[in-house]
Parts: sequence; structure tokens; C-alpha cells
Amino acid sequence: MPFSARLSIILLIALLTACAGHAPQPPVIAPVERPVSATAEDVLFSALGLVGTPYRYGGNTPDSGFDCSGLIGYVYRGAAGISLPRTTLEMSRVRGSDVGRDALQAGDLLFFATSGGRRVSHAGIYVGEGRFVHAPSTGGTVRLDSLASGYWQKNYLSAKRLLETERLASNP
Repeated sequence: MPFSARLSIILLIALLTACAGHAPQPPVIAPVERPVSATAEDVLFSALGLVGTPYRYGGNTPDSGFDCSGLIGYVYRGAAGISLPRTTLEMSRVRGSDVGRDALQAGDLLFFATSGGRRVSHAGIYVGEGRFVHAPSTGGTVRLDSLASGYWQKNYLSAKRLLETERLASNP
């Protein structure tokens, strides 16, 4: 089955299980999706498989729950063999390619300023079609959200691609 068909099915399942009862998102006009590497595909499927896991501040495993940086660290370590720093601010400083919003690919890290100002305070993993997986807040669960949402547009800071520079992104 082609990657785009598998991605569509996974996104549909994730939306149906994670977003039940939430207001529908506006249609997303996403950039043309590029083919992804096998590693990026592994990151994508790993992240989507964790949708619904409870949020826990400081959490970094499916059993204990996740905060945003714990989720990203867990997914990248398991699916790509990349060890990342523990905080979102430190993650935003890891060597990798800065990516414009119009060039996002599955597996790219997204950074947001959710505490006001321009300081990185939240992060997620881009999965394609204008959506990303993240662990948003206390009382919530890992979920799929749209970059087209007014809240995420307002708080979006930057994106970084680590998968093409895996050796540079790895910590010894």
C-alpha cells in the first residue's frame, strides 16, 4: 500500500480515537508532501501509535505518561536511535536543519512559545498534512492537532529537521 494511503488511514484512525468530542478543525491547506525516509516513517508511526497516552509532567514512557519533550525523546530514541536533550529549549538548540513551514516533512520537530514571549516552551512532531503529534497539557493525552488552528499558528516559532543529520543530532 502506498505511503500516502497508509498515512491517511493512520491519521483517520488517530483522529477518530483521539479527537472524539472535539470541535472539527478547519480544512488545512498543506504543502505538497515529499516522500519520507524509512527512519522518518518509523518516527511517524511511533508517534501516532502513542496518541491517547496520558500527559504527565516529566513523563517519558508510555507507562508513566508523557510531557512534550518526553514524548519526542522517547519516539526519536526508539524509532531513529537519536538521543535528544530533555527540555524543549535544549531540543531547539540541537544541530539540524531549520525548516520553513512550507517545507515541513514527517518527523520534523515543531517548536512553540506557549508561555508568552518568544521562548520555546512546547514541541511536537510533524506527521504530515498540516498535523502534528504532541503531549499538550496536564489532564490531557498525547494527541494529533492541526497547525492551522489559530492557537498553534499564533504560538508557532520554528521547525527543525534532525533525520537527515542523524549523526550530528545524536548525543554521545
